[in-house]
Amino acid sequence: MKEHVRPLPSYLVNRYQGWRATSYSENRPWYRRLADAGQHPRAMVISCCDSRVHVTSIFGADEGEFFIHRNIANLVPPFNPDGDHHGTSAAIEYAVTTLKVAHVIVLGHSQCGGVAGCHALCTGQAPHLEDKTSFIGTWLNLLRPGFERVQHVPEPERVTALEQASVVISLENLLTFPFVRDAVAKGDMSLHGLWNDIGEGTLWQYNPDEDVFEVI
Repeated sequence: MKEHVRPLPSYLVNRYQGWRATSYSENRPWYRRLADAGQHPRAMVISCCDSRVHVTSIFGADEGEFFIHRNIANLVPPFNPDGDHHGTSAAIEYAVTTLKVAHVIVLGHSQCGGVAGCHALCTGQAPHLEDKTSFIGTWLNLLRPGFERVQHVPEPERVTALEQASVVISLENLLTFPFVRDAVAKGDMSLHGLWNDIGEGTLWQYNPDEDVFEVI
């Protein structure tokens, strides 16, 4: 392994040193407090890995405010305690049962490559994703029920509809977790679904009563 691990690129080292000399230095007591007191985030955000989705910038959040979990296409799998590795489920369990967050937010976005991949998979245009060795293909199958719901939507609006369906499917799957369901039933926690249009900078909120997304 030694021959494959290299020092950090210089541009990242320079950025770190700049942050250490400015933001950290100017707010040292705050960082010390975060380190000593531990984290107490009010909300968990489940968002996509996409580098264009900058959760803390969207909400103007500081360190310690959000417990953020990112994965391909901001998906939540159904509750499935089979003893296998479940990173997303583990993050949800920790946020709800240990951190006791007051809100869980699922944040989808426009031009999502993962959702586009699911659309290609479901329409037979991505045979490589059908291979059982494809981690991406296996993961995106979680969104197949969403594709079935939006098949009637004409192109190109269908992919956008599927992006929003990924949020709804994830909200539904969250409620299959007993500890999530219990926290919501007791009024200790609420669930929220959002979709971000990257190019327009708009944020849309899911209205479950009307089954639509409405701009905030």
